[in-house]
Amino acid sequence: MNDSEETNMRRGPSARVSAILTAAGESTRMGSPKPLLRWHGVTLVEYQTRCLLEGGVSEVVVVLGHRAEDVIPFVKGPNVRYVVNSRYREGKTTSIKTGLAAVSLDADAIALLAVDQPRTADVVSRVVTSYIENDTAITSPRYQGHGGHPLIFSARLRPELESISEENQGLRQVFQNHLDEITEVFFDDPIIRLDLNTPEAYAEAQLFYNS
Repeated sequence: MNDSEETNMRRGPSARVSAILTAAGESTRMGSPKPLLRWHGVTLVEYQTRCLLEGGVSEVVVVLGHRAEDVIPFVKGPNVRYVVNSRYREGKTTSIKTGLAAVSLDADAIALLAVDQPRTADVVSRVVTSYIENDTAITSPRYQGHGGHPLIFSARLRPELESISEENQGLRQVFQNHLDEITEVFFDDPIIRLDLNTPEAYAEAQLFYNS
């Protein structure tokens, strides 16, 4: 097998994209646990794990923290598991690194998404497909000049991801290190930037996306 054939095989439909779904925060502004919010008839954590898998990821690692015992019963299904980040109060980077420690070592890439960023399976599929087709360091959805989620990082960036910290700008530093290795996936739907941070934002999104 020559180098070109080997690359095509690695980038083909069998490429393994593992997803980290962070759901550890205290949901202070929301006033109730975000993973348990209702979205399309199920809890948000159930919706997110389902859409990630239907969108083409091979596994979902859900990172829990605040009130983990309340969320655990809703983390279920094949290729879905959870880990608990005991340091979740120290920032989002600790949850990402907790998830990384649990992701399969044979993953070709790692998708990152927060539980309060609901994405359809079609959105996930477009980003995953773009990664498979281009195999760049970072795959990032874009809407009207702004970045969104989910993000996909090639597994070769795993050491950099494992070194992120709140003090060193977190993921922003990884982006800065690879500005010429980013594939942008353009959307005409603002859903790729949707964040459910407050009761008002949740109510508005329910009207727009769940009606």
